[in-house]
Amino acid sequence: MSALFEPLTLRDLTVPNRVWMAPMCQYSAAVQGPEEGVPTDWHLTHLAARAVGGAGLILTEATAVTPEGRISPADLGIWNDRQQEAFTRVTRLLREYGAVPGIQLAHAGRKASTRRPWQGGGPTGSGEHGWQPVAPSPIPFKQGHPVPTELDVAEIDRIVGDFAAAARRALAAGFQVAEVHGAHGYLIGEFLSPFSNRRADAYGGSYEGRTRFALRVVDAVREVWPDELPVFFRISATEWLDEDPLDDRESWTADDTVRFAKDLLAHGVDLLDVSTGGNVAGARIPTGPGYQVPFAARVRAETDLPVGAVGEITDPRQAEEIISSGRADAVLLGRELLRNPHWPNLAARELAPAAARWPDQYGYAV
Repeated sequence: MSALFEPLTLRDLTVPNRVWMAPMCQYSAAVQGPEEGVPTDWHLTHLAARAVGGAGLILTEATAVTPEGRISPADLGIWNDRQQEAFTRVTRLLREYGAVPGIQLAHAGRKASTRRPWQGGGPTGSGEHGWQPVAPSPIPFKQGHPVPTELDVAEIDRIVGDFAAAARRALAAGFQVAEVHGAHGYLIGEFLSPFSNRRADAYGGSYEGRTRFALRVVDAVREVWPDELPVFFRISATEWLDEDPLDDRESWTADDTVRFAKDLLAHGVDLLDVSTGGNVAGARIPTGPGYQVPFAARVRAETDLPVGAVGEITDPRQAEEIISSGRADAVLLGRELLRNPHWPNLAARELAPAAARWPDQYGYAV
């Protein structure tokens, strides 16, 4: 039996295989009106196709817990009843086609209010339905981006409550996994990093101060999420500055990630979804096949927290080796699943034919 197609049980939830779909923004929701932030037929088709293709778990794109938490005005959200109701249709289809539905709960922080990538991705201008971003400190993401408003403690408290409210809605909508988005330079990751967090209060300075907001969000989500269902946390394991001998700027490091993984485990997180980068514009990142897997492998080797690995995982035998060697408990595919929704079933045909989940309607093509 292929290790890649062994089930994985987290708490009382069993995922049928270890090939999962990573969150990938589609920037395709309505930007205003009653359908603002509501999943559309595009999202339904996009997500259901990957379930039909055999993915064991499907995580939605970064789904904002408040309107101001969206990356772009066209992002999904789960802050109102209409959004919750529309997601119910999505989760029902994913489960019908054999996948576990998961949602990534997010706040974009200083990287909010930008255009769609195919429109240049820069800050939204006047008349483009934009808003003023917020952050732990008034430091723009990069030149040409607005200086974000520094959050005060009352606003931090409110956002923690927004994550809890979004998790309640996600549960009511039928999701079985909640992932807290702490990666890629969005709000939680901004708090974690000394590169973007220059606060002098209880939410800045020391490691304990910089991780305080993230752990409060995790606690708030875990409190409303059922004990029998898992909570994930996505992290950027390094900002790549510590990997560059020529760059001595303070940053979040792989050592910090290992330490934080132990804290997350103590706070009820069940799996660390390990990515990298995103908080430092222009950081030099040496990409290549499986380039982020070593960071996941280190967390798995040095802690008791299960991990998911990401980053240019494109070949079935490459994915099989990552799991069978014990470097990760699951692989999360992104762009490869955009290119080929049937990658999991094709990988099963190569590695474990009995594990493929081809629908009857496609049987004559198998």
